[in-house]
This record gives sequence, C-alpha cells and structure tokens, in this order.
Amino acid sequence: MAKKTKIVIDDENDTTPQEPPSTTPDPGNATDEPAESVDPLKDLEEKLTAAQAEADENRDRMLRMAAELENFKKRSARELDDIRKYATENLIRELLSVVDNLERAIASAAPENENDQRLVDGVSLTLAEINKILERHYVSPIQALGESFDPAFHQAMCQEESTDQPPNTVVQEFQKGYLIHDRLLRPAMVVVSKAVQNGQPAERSVDTNA
Repeated sequence: MAKKTKIVIDDENDTTPQEPPSTTPDPGNATDEPAESVDPLKDLEEKLTAAQAEADENRDRMLRMAAELENFKKRSARELDDIRKYATENLIRELLSVVDNLERAIASAAPENENDQRLVDGVSLTLAEINKILERHYVSPIQALGESFDPAFHQAMCQEESTDQPPNTVVQEFQKGYLIHDRLLRPAMVVVSKAVQNGQPAERSVDTNA
C-alpha cells in the first residue's frame, strides 16, 4: 500500500503576523566586563583645577610684565635725567682751561703796577662772569687744600715733607678740581705731605689714582 504525503501550500493572502525571531540575549553569552561610569562632579572639579592653574599662571605673567615695564620706565627716567644733567659736561670741561688761564693771569700780575692792576680788574670781571655760568650749570670747585688726600677727587703729583700738616694731607694745589652735580668733572692736581723721621723722609706710599 503506498504512503501518503501531506503537501502544505502557503496562502499569499494570509495576513496573520509572524513573530520575529527572539533577540533576548542569552545569559550564558553575557560579557564579564562592567560598563565604565563617569562621575560628572569629579570631571568638573578637574576642569576647575586646570582653569585655576592657568589663571594663576596668567596672573603671574601679567605681574612680571607689569614689573618689567615699571623698571623700564624708571630706568628711562634716570637716563633722561642724566642726559639733562650732564649734557654740557664736555663743553664745560674745555671751558675750565679758560678759567685756569684767567686765574694764572691774575696770579702773575704785579699788584704794584697800575697798568697790571687795571688788567687784573678786567680779567677778574671776566672770570667772575664765567664762574657764574659754571654755577648755573651746577659746577663747583673741589676743596683740596688742608684736606686729607682722597684718590676719588685728588690726583697726587708729588709728595712733600711737612712738619706742619699730618701725613697724607694736601699741602699745595697745582690745578683746581671740579664737580658737576655729584659727578667728578676733573680731579684736583695736588701735592701731598709726608712725615719726616730723624731728618729722613718716612716711606709712605700715596695712591695717585684719581
């Protein structure tokens, strides 16, 4: 007897919905790695710390730049002041030679000679006017006679034995020295005393560097 075979034909008009394949994960296939969670508060604190550090660095940089600018202003002001104070230094230094010649002319004139006296009077007036000009430019002579030798203001030309003055004292002045404001314009050329012992001059060195 022949075996019966059942044939099933799908109906194209059948609208019965078919269930989709299940996508439920298999517990056996779940991964063992936990999901990473980000703490928003911690992240905000880190950003705040970084921003604060950057702000502090910028502030320090600004303060350094402000200090450098202030130092530059002060240095420029000092340099400008020096230029104003000492702008005529070279001219006045050359003018001192004229003063020296006028003083020598007065010193070499014979006071008993009437002609010389009139000449001395005229030269003295000229010298007085030049000294007024020097004073207006803050030029002043260095007091040397009777003072202790100071290599910062005096230039020793020689030494001389003296019993009237203590050693290392200026006893004679060959040429006046001058200051302009507080700066040395020209050292005074002087003779410096030294002690005498048993009729022989004592060995005493004098710094001749002005």
